[in-house]
Order: sequence, then C-alpha cells, then structure tokens
Amino acid sequence: MPKSIEKIFLFCSDFITINLTFFTWELLRQQLGFYTEEGFFFNFYLSFIIFIFWFLLFAFFGLYRSWYAQSRFDEFVTVLKTMSIGVFIIFIATIDIRIDVQSTPSLSRMLILSYWLLLIFWVSLGRIFLRTIQRKLLERGIGRRNTLIVGWNDKAHQIYEKLKRAPALGYEVVGFISLSRSNINKTYHDVSVVGSYKDIPSIVKKNKVEVIIIAVKESSPKQVINIISRCDNLPVNLKIVPDLYDIVMGYGRTNQIYGIPLIEILPQLMPPWEKRIKRLMDIAASLVVLTGFAPIWILIAIAIKLESRGPVLFKQTRVGQNEKIIKIYKFRSMVHRAEKETGPVWADEKDPRVTLIGKIIRKLRIDEIPQFINILFNDMSLIGPRPERPYFADRLKQVIPLYSRRHRMKPGITGWAQIKGGYDTTIENVRNKLEYDLFYMENMSLRMDLKILLRTLYIMIAGKGQ
Repeated sequence: MPKSIEKIFLFCSDFITINLTFFTWELLRQQLGFYTEEGFFFNFYLSFIIFIFWFLLFAFFGLYRSWYAQSRFDEFVTVLKTMSIGVFIIFIATIDIRIDVQSTPSLSRMLILSYWLLLIFWVSLGRIFLRTIQRKLLERGIGRRNTLIVGWNDKAHQIYEKLKRAPALGYEVVGFISLSRSNINKTYHDVSVVGSYKDIPSIVKKNKVEVIIIAVKESSPKQVINIISRCDNLPVNLKIVPDLYDIVMGYGRTNQIYGIPLIEILPQLMPPWEKRIKRLMDIAASLVVLTGFAPIWILIAIAIKLESRGPVLFKQTRVGQNEKIIKIYKFRSMVHRAEKETGPVWADEKDPRVTLIGKIIRKLRIDEIPQFINILFNDMSLIGPRPERPYFADRLKQVIPLYSRRHRMKPGITGWAQIKGGYDTTIENVRNKLEYDLFYMENMSLRMDLKILLRTLYIMIAGKGQ
C-alpha cells in the first residue's frame, strides 16, 4: 500500500471512530440524565473540533507513520498511551477548581473515564481492522517493499527462505548482492545475484529498493563497513545479521524475522514527538537569543568592525544533513580573507590569524551566535555534529569510511563532540570526534540534548571555549 494511501485510510479510520466515540458518549450521557446539547449541528461542530485535537496529538506521537506489517499489539500500546495523555489533557482543561478540587468529583466528571474506554475500543478496533486488511494485501503481494540481500552464503539463503515463507512481513526479495563479481547471475531458487556491493547505488535506483539486509560472513568486517558506506544517503532501510554488529559503529534496533534476529542500522531512534519538541526548542531558543540579546550582538559587531577591516559576519559553505550544501554564518573572528594565501586549512588552538576580539568571542563561543539564523531556516539544529566544509568532508570520506554517517543528522551549533573534543587539526582528531558524534546518534534524546546544552553553557560561562 503506497504511503499516501495508507495515511488517507488511517485518517478516515480515525475520523470515523473518534466521531463515533463522541456521539456514543453523548448518547450515554443522555441515558444517564446529564445535560447535553440537543442541536445536531452544534454537536457535529464540537465533534469536529475534538477530532482536530486528536488528529494533532496522533500526528505528534507518530501514529501516522508507515506501518509495514509491524506488530498490531505494539501499535495498540502506542494508541493507548497517546489517548491516555489526551484524555488527561481534556480532564485538566475542563476542570472546575471550585467544584472538582474542593469536593469529590461528580459522576458527570467521572464519565470522562467512560469516554476514554470508548475511545480505546473504537479507535483501536478501526486501526486493527485496517491493519488486518493491509496484512492480507501484503500476503497477496500488494504493497511489499523491494529488498536486496547482501551475501551469497548459507545465511543469506536462510533469510531468503524465511522471507519467502512469511509474505505478510512485506519483503519482496528482488536479488542478492555478492562481494565477488564472479557470482553475478548465479541463482538461488528463483532469485539471482544482480551485482556486487559496488553496484548497490545503481541497483537500488533501478529496482526501487527500500530495504537492504546484510548477511555476509563474520570474517569480512572491512567489506561490511564498505557496504554501509555505499548505502549512506540512499533512501533505504538497512538491516544487518547481529553477529556482525560488533564491527559496526553506530546504533541499531533489533527486529525478528520468524526467529532470525536482524539489527536495523541507523533507524530513527528519537521518537517523532521528541523530534517535534526538539524543533520547537530550536525555534524558541533562536528567537530568544537573536532578539532578547540583540544589544549585546550589536556591540560585538561594532567591536569587530572597529578592530579590523572586513565584514562583521563571516559566511562559509558547509555540508548539512543528507550532504545538502548550506551556508552558515559566524561573527568574524579572524583577519579578513584569512585563507587567501593558504587555501582551506583547519584552525589551530593558537592560530595567528585570530584577532583580539576573535579570541574573546571564541573563548565564550559567541562567534557561533549568528548560526541561530541557520536554525530558524531549518538548516541546522541547536544540538548536533558540527558541519564541515565540502573540501574537508570529501577528503575525510576517503580515509574514514563511516564519516558520511554523521550527515544523516542535522548539524548543530554545539554537540557531544564539541564539548568533549578540541580543534580538528589531524585526521586522528576527526576520527575521535566522529566516535563522539556516533555516540550522540546512539543516545539521541531530549535528555541528551539538555545535558549537552548545560555543558555548553558551563563552557561559555567559564570561558573554556577554543
């Protein structure tokens, strides 16, 4: 089922069941003798407003993501959690302090519990019915995801057989990928080897592949890393056989295919609602910093202009999320045209090109403040890996195979690598900081962001920046 069609059906299911819940609840209130508005149009208008509330809440908690034959029970638990939060919000929003707090809640108030139970019943029933139909369609071959299995061995063949016996999982194997070109065109049952790992990008594009399962031998760690690097920035879901996990730096989530555990590489571990809160925090922080402290930034701009010739703001091309080229802004902390003679070079801790004002604002990390403009335009986030220049990014990808993986995240003004590491002066420095970036990916959460933010504020106040 195409994602757009799936979301339309989900929307329709929720619209019908949420409104059905409301009118069932209204009928229950009438039967118990409580006051209800008799006008049909008023009730319809009220039910529509309530549906908008639930729709926004469901979207916030990621209930309109693509499902692809995941556990219906897991979805039920997510729906239950979301509806419990929503009903609690409704209870608090409609509370009458004089009556409900100073005395025992009335039966009328307790009826909110019945609304919650009805909501769980109808909405869950609607979604389970929809998912059951979707599962039947997958079993008939409708809506499956084209899948590649990387490997030409017993393990790869075993996974193929499991997928073949479980069509409801939604995987349609379109070919094997071999590490050796000598195996191309060999077949296992009715599926052949369609290329080597170097051909992965073109094969994915040609066959519209959505899932890649890596099942090579444990003795091939270098090849596994090369395969993962080839898959960077491809629109695919990457899974790996778990006994290879110890050679993979990054993060994963374990799934099962009828008894065979697979680890999903680079999944979106931060829940959708946390992502939305993170974005709201980015916007709020940007507005507060740029407008609330504007007089300070104006004074810094004047100081920069008086000390040395050249523009106040320094613009530079960097590599953003999904390797999108962006322009970032900084307060200029070096002499004008600092790289005119040298070309692109990394800054040193005692770089002679840094001006007096530049040393101060670097110590306080104030030179990064204009990048809050980049945050407002959604090119950057408050927390994330620092964006690198294309010149260095291209070089680093050649010597550090996992370097491109950091581009899956939105770059940030500060991050775990920035509070733990120093300047990028050597390849070894970059390799160490990459481990910090991957650690952040592995533990990405609002709690982790808050920890980094507090640590950054401490560095700024203590003047320990570089």
